[in-house]
Amino acid sequence: MDRAEVDTMIRSLIEPFNKKEVAITDSTTFANDLEFDSLTVMDFVAEIEDAFDIIISMNQQAEIENYGQLVDAVTKLQAD
Repeated sequence: MDRAEVDTMIRSLIEPFNKKEVAITDSTTFANDLEFDSLTVMDFVAEIEDAFDIIISMNQQAEIENYGQLVDAVTKLQAD
């Protein structure tokens, strides 16, 4: 799965979590732009892990601050 396919799939997964209907770009941040709290982050990560059959470690999660970084991380984990 290439980055564009991963991006499309994550965009569909993020819709129910994007309560304020923020326009999603690679620089969209989860904490500030989307106002995700820790519980929302955990729920969203679980959705991604299930959809892609991957595990995003806590260390990786701590390094992911924006949407583009998430897409890159999932694309890389998918390839491994």
